Amino acid sequence: MMQLYGYLRENGTYGIRNYVLVIPASVCASHCAVQIAEGIPMAVALPHQHGCCQLGDDFASTVRTLAGFGKNANVGAALVVGLGCEGIQAKDIADEISASGKETASLIIQEAGGTLPAIAEGKQIVSRMASKLATQQKVPFDASALILGLECGGSDPTSGIASNPAIGVASDLLVQAGGSSILSETTECIGAEHLLAKRFVDAAQAERFLDMVRRVEDHAIAAGQDLRQGQPTPGNIEGGLTTIEEKSLGCMHKAGTSPFLGALEYAEAVPFDAHGLYFMDSPGQDIDSITGMVASGAQIVVFSTGRGTPTGNPIAPVIKITGNSETYEKMKDNIDINAGRMITDGVSLQDMGQEVYDCILRTANGELTKAEALGHREFGIYRTGYTY
Repeated sequence: MMQLYGYLRENGTYGIRNYVLVIPASVCASHCAVQIAEGIPMAVALPHQHGCCQLGDDFASTVRTLAGFGKNANVGAALVVGLGCEGIQAKDIADEISASGKETASLIIQEAGGTLPAIAEGKQIVSRMASKLATQQKVPFDASALILGLECGGSDPTSGIASNPAIGVASDLLVQAGGSSILSETTECIGAEHLLAKRFVDAAQAERFLDMVRRVEDHAIAAGQDLRQGQPTPGNIEGGLTTIEEKSLGCMHKAGTSPFLGALEYAEAVPFDAHGLYFMDSPGQDIDSITGMVASGAQIVVFSTGRGTPTGNPIAPVIKITGNSETYEKMKDNIDINAGRMITDGVSLQDMGQEVYDCILRTANGELTKAEALGHREFGIYRTGYTY
C-alpha cells in the first residue's frame, strides 16, 4: 500500500492539507474574515449567513459546524472573528477548537475599533500562524487515520449502476485498512432505510438512524410535502430518476458492504477510538451535506454525479466521479474519474473501486483534485430552524 504523508496534529490526527482557517462567528463578521484571509497563502475564510438569532438545535448545529471545521485535521491553526454582539460568540468557538490542541485565537470587531483595524489585526495574527505552519514537515501516517466523506448529487441511473457502487468498494477498502467513512443525506435514504438499518451493529444506533429518517419525513409533511410521492429534485428527474426510492436505492451503494457503527447528528464528530462506517444526518443538498461531513472530521470527500457538478470544499479535497461517460466528456475540467467505463468498456466493479481508492490515497498525499485546482470552496451550513 502507498505510504501516506501528512501533518500530525496535537490530538493525534493527521491532516492531508495545512490551512489557517478564518472563521466568522456570524454573518456580521463574514466580510472581515474574507478580507483577513485574502492574500495570505494557506489562509481560507468561511463566509456564511448564520450565527445570530438562532435557537435550540439550529443554534447548536451551527456551533458544531464552525467548531468542527476548526478542529478538522486539515486545519493547522484558526482565527475566529466576531462582531461582538451576535448569538454565537467568537471566544466560545475558539475555546472549543483550542481544546484540540491547535493554535487558536479570537478577534472582536467592535473591540478592535471597527472593520479596518480588525482586518489589520487579523492579518497580523493569520500571517504569523501561516508562517509557523509553513515550517511544519509532513510525517508518515497510516490509512487508518483517514476519514472519508461519501456524497452524490445530480444523479442519473449510472450513479446507482457504476459510480456509487465503485465508491462503495473504495469505502470498504478504507474501512478494511482501519479508516472511517461517512454516509450522509438522510433524505436519500428514504425507501432504502430498512436495508441500511439491518447493517447497524447496535440496535439502539439503528433505531437512532430510523428516527432521523422519520424526522426528515415528518418535517416535510409539516411543510405540506410527501417525499415518497415523487422525486423532488428537477435535475434528478431529468436524469431519469422518477422517485425518491430510486434515488435512495442507488445512493446507498456508496456505503459498500461494511457494517455501520453508529448514527451521528449533523456535524457530530466521528469517534477517535472506533473507526469504521458511520451515518450522519444531513439534507440531500450537496454543499450542506459535504460541510457536515467535513465538520465531523472528514479530511477528504468522494462525490459521484451523473449529471455533473463542479463544487468543492474550503478545506477538504473533493474527488468527483461520474458513471456517465458523456457527462465526463462534457465536464473533464471538473470530474476526476470516469466510472462510465464500467458500462462502455467492461471495467469490473472491483477494478474501478480500486481505482477510486488509489485516487483517494494519491489525493491524501497531496495530489490536487480538479475542484481544488479550479479554486472551488463552496460552504453551506444546514439550517433546521427559523431565524428569529
